Amino acid sequence: MRLNLDSLRSQMEEHLDARGLVIFHALPRTGEYASTVHWDTENHPDYRTFVAAGEAAGVRLVTLYARQFSEEMLEDAVGRLEDARLPRDEQRGMESRLQELRRYVGFTCQIELSFDVAPRVYLFDLRTDWFEELNEILDQIDDAYEPDEDDTSGPFGDGGYYSKN
Repeated sequence: MRLNLDSLRSQMEEHLDARGLVIFHALPRTGEYASTVHWDTENHPDYRTFVAAGEAAGVRLVTLYARQFSEEMLEDAVGRLEDARLPRDEQRGMESRLQELRRYVGFTCQIELSFDVAPRVYLFDLRTDWFEELNEILDQIDDAYEPDEDDTSGPFGDGGYYSKN
């Protein structure tokens, strides 16, 4: 996979425009709906095939989202790593890998194309290998996270209970 998806993003925009499709620049839609159907980008990575499927279904509007890898994303990962309960060697290895990922700051790391054909959202989600690696590191950090014993707030407020009031 490419290290930077910027040129592919430009090609996508040109292709959509040439096909007479309207581009709606959107926020990411991954995980937005339970009725989302994901395109198999591993076996069918050509976005033109995805676009052709949408056109065959009568689609005229395609959403486009491109994520830039930022310093803030990296700093968030480093902060989460500091709070994780990991063996020292594992933590050092992850810190080192996160620092290596710093060279990609400013690169496009993810592109999503999507369209709606009621009641489903059809999604083409393409990510760089190094962005996938970052997500794997974050998953490992999240798995190792243990809240402090003093922290009783939890994700739903004080006491860890959710109230509909």
